[in-house]
Amino acid sequence: MNSDFLSIYNKLERQRNEIFDQVKNLSVERFNHTPSEGKWSISQILTHILVAEQLSVGYMKKKALGIDQLKDSGILEVLRLGLLKVSQRLPSIKYKAPNVVLANTPPAFPIGELISRWETHHKELKNFLDSIQDKNVRKVIYKHPLAGRLDARQAMVFFREHINHHLPQIRRLLNQD
Repeated sequence: MNSDFLSIYNKLERQRNEIFDQVKNLSVERFNHTPSEGKWSISQILTHILVAEQLSVGYMKKKALGIDQLKDSGILEVLRLGLLKVSQRLPSIKYKAPNVVLANTPPAFPIGELISRWETHHKELKNFLDSIQDKNVRKVIYKHPLAGRLDARQAMVFFREHINHHLPQIRRLLNQD
C-alpha cells in the first residue's frame, strides 16, 4: 500500500478501534437509546458512518475502473479538503445526510454485527487501496456532496473528519446517566 494511504488508513483503524472499545460493553438499551425525538442513538450514528463509508468506497471502486482518464488532485482539491475539515469541526454547523446515504441506511445494527461489518468494510478498503498503483494515487476518484472531487487519500481524511464530527454526539450519549 502507498505510504500516504497506509498512514491515514492506520489512523482510521485506531479511531475505529477506540470507538468500539468505548461502546462494545454497553447494554443493548444504552447502545440503542435515542435521547429525544429526531436525535440518533449511538447505534444509529455508527451505522450511518459505516454506510457512508461503504457507499463512498463503492463509488471510488467504480471510478477506479477508468482511473487513467481521471485528473490528478491539485491545489484546488487541497483547498476544498481544508474547507471541508473546518466545516466538520464547527459544532454549530449541522448537516443533513445526503439522500443516497439516507436511502441506503438500514435500521441500526446491533453492536456485534456493526463491529463485524466495519471490520469487513475496512478489509475491503485496504484491499482497494492496495490495488491503486502509485502513479494513480492522486487521481480524483471520490466525490463529496459539498466539496466535490477528491483523491483517495483525501477521501480517507474526510472519513476521519466525518467520524470526528460525530464524536461529540457519541460522547454526550456515553456521558448520560
